[in-house]
Amino acid sequence: MQHSNVNNIKRAQKESVLFREISSLFLRASFDDKRLSGLVVNRVKLSKDKSVCYVYFYTKEGEEHFKHNLLDLLKWYKPSVRKAIADEIAGRYVPNFLFKYDVQHEKQDKINNLIDKLKREGKL
Repeated sequence: MQHSNVNNIKRAQKESVLFREISSLFLRASFDDKRLSGLVVNRVKLSKDKSVCYVYFYTKEGEEHFKHNLLDLLKWYKPSVRKAIADEIAGRYVPNFLFKYDVQHEKQDKINNLIDKLKREGKL
């Protein structure tokens, strides 16, 4: 049981470092490539064996815009991201990156909008 907790803590620490570095990389890239402006790294999640890092993005233009306009562009950046991460983070292996759209942000926005609407109507 304690070994599992240690693994979870180590995974969370690595996810935190990856999130910070990947966010920074894409922020800097957005200064040079305006197609990336408005694209935000929301979170990262490592697979159980830490070989795959899922990078979740959000853009106010929505999931369709992400899939049709940004996903191929992000795939183009993948080798550069892996190289930069390998240079910045001490470790034996750099995970493979998979880019996904983060629907959690949209769900949270819908919930917040509903709460605001209920407050305006005096029902909360």
